[in-house]
Amino acid sequence: MKILACAACLFLLGQAQQSPQPAAPRATVIRAGRLIDPATGTSAANQTIVVENGRIAAVGANVALPAGAEIIDLSRLTVLPGLVDAHNHLALTYKQDPESNVYYLTYVLDSTALRAIQAVSNGMQMLSAGFTVVRDLGNNGNYADTALRVAIEQGWVPGPTIVNSGIIIGGMGGQFSPTPEMAKDHNIVYPEYLDADTHDEIVKAVRQNILFGAKVIKVCVDCKPYPYTVEDLKTFVAEAANAGLKVAGHVQTKVGALRAIEAGFWSLEHSGPLDTEVHKLMAQKGIWRVGTETPFTPYRGTQAAFDDVLKIMTTNGYEVSDIAARRGPIKVGFPADMIAVAGNPLEDLETLRTVPFVMKDGLVFKRDGVMTPEAFLHGGPVNGWRIR
Repeated sequence: MKILACAACLFLLGQAQQSPQPAAPRATVIRAGRLIDPATGTSAANQTIVVENGRIAAVGANVALPAGAEIIDLSRLTVLPGLVDAHNHLALTYKQDPESNVYYLTYVLDSTALRAIQAVSNGMQMLSAGFTVVRDLGNNGNYADTALRVAIEQGWVPGPTIVNSGIIIGGMGGQFSPTPEMAKDHNIVYPEYLDADTHDEIVKAVRQNILFGAKVIKVCVDCKPYPYTVEDLKTFVAEAANAGLKVAGHVQTKVGALRAIEAGFWSLEHSGPLDTEVHKLMAQKGIWRVGTETPFTPYRGTQAAFDDVLKIMTTNGYEVSDIAARRGPIKVGFPADMIAVAGNPLEDLETLRTVPFVMKDGLVFKRDGVMTPEAFLHGGPVNGWRIR
């Protein structure tokens, strides 16, 4: 039986090795009825975008077209850069049944492996909605966020560009309130949160996340009655910077926000405790505010807060995700990430609720409102191996 099993494995391995690798992408020409530049709030009519090898090769009204290029006619649509969700948790989907919308139960009931599969599904849904970049800030079990990012980058599955934090770091207990038995005997806080209360523990926690694939560090600044001091927070910033990373702070109080600002955090997550004084200090130090407001509906939010946010969802999103120098805008040399909508989002943001066309890294993920993910699905890495 062992010999037969090995023979079967070798046969299947041989089949996998013989499977054709995806062909080198040919040039694609996109004819845009309107092309929006969210950074300036302007648009240009009848533009042509040439895509070669997954990147934008030319943009303009009159550009040379490569011979044999595939033509994608979006002349009746508005083309714009992909959207950014700067604060998400793709492996944390909690539901009315069975969790009663309590996310703690997701962690208890669902394994990291299951949550990773769910994260793939959520990532595809985000991409279908037009989000080509997602900043995934913790609550992903035991590094399901890294697994998702690596799978997308290696070309196994479709999904947004992921900027992930690994496990949220906080004072003992994180955002949980466990019993002594659960916390000390069963370590129920991990892996949803990393306890770090001393200088050495902070350094170790940051390094653990970096080792296991984090691209930004997420800190619970004041989730407990024993919030981090300014010196504690400076340790986070220094240790992350040593590896070229930024620090995002989950803040629940004004005191915590002021400490994070003084320590030099890159961004403050959630807007509850941020008043005018805090906003002014953030502006002076160039610290990003990442609000997590629910999209405007007739029963939630305000119209004033909803208006004129396209730049926030694109240009500012690339900046806070720390990728603006290499991905995001529709410009020559950048990866070909773009979406198309029927109306003009500069005039009516509601048009972004229906996204019929999505391109990611030069591959069409959605066309005519239908997802076509086949080009993204492969049995092995196509963009390198062991990307972490």
